Amino acid sequence: MLNEKSTSYQKILGHIRRASSDYCMLSPNDHIGVGVSGGKDSLMLLLSLWRLQKFLGIPYTLSAITVDPQFGGIPSNTHPIEQLCKELSIPYYVERTIIGELVFQVRKEENPCSLCAHMRRGALTSVAERLHCNKIALGHNLDDAVETFIMNLLWEGRLSCFCPFTDYSIPDEGSLHGPEKNLRHLSVIRPLIYAQEKEIRRAAADCGLPFFKMACPNDGKSGRQEAREWLMNQEKLYPGLKRRIFGAMVRGKISGWRNPK
Repeated sequence: MLNEKSTSYQKILGHIRRASSDYCMLSPNDHIGVGVSGGKDSLMLLLSLWRLQKFLGIPYTLSAITVDPQFGGIPSNTHPIEQLCKELSIPYYVERTIIGELVFQVRKEENPCSLCAHMRRGALTSVAERLHCNKIALGHNLDDAVETFIMNLLWEGRLSCFCPFTDYSIPDEGSLHGPEKNLRHLSVIRPLIYAQEKEIRRAAADCGLPFFKMACPNDGKSGRQEAREWLMNQEKLYPGLKRRIFGAMVRGKISGWRNPK
């Protein structure tokens, strides 16, 4: 049985409610495909969206989707996710892929993370479209956003980051296909954008969520890991730095980060 009474979990729910309000993430009759990897972020997102169905006054439905890259050709153990979804009465779908083999054995990518993430997102989108979802929810948090911003700034000289809410259903007036052409039928939301990783870790442990990591061969070796370690060191020198960088991103000219309301 899950423990949902902890103050740490209530704090996460507050973050999601604020993000949903600020960026108009949830609408009546949404069918949301939640990307669930088995990590603390995705499981906390799934649990929180399930719980908020009862309090937000917005009727929406959830489907949980796991894209398994099958690293080393071995299927991941998704039983803990299956059991959680059964307890929450959320439909659960697993997409077994050969992404792990293609990235690491066939192409032998020196920097595999970008390609792997791109292929996994494509597989997730395909499943969500088959299920007739109109939105995909991803578990990116505040730390992920700041790390992405720092990576783009230091290594590419760009002031950019992923957006809390990308509405692909809005016609793209700059598209070669004309303003009436929709690029895609799915929007992407990141309801955990205001939550720090340490807050999610604490809440996931307090709730008793069965989180785990897929055995990625490149775990701990990526450019993101370098950015994470750099930020951790700077945070020790300047406590609260990540929060301040995030605040600057929200207040600044980062595309998509201003309140759309």
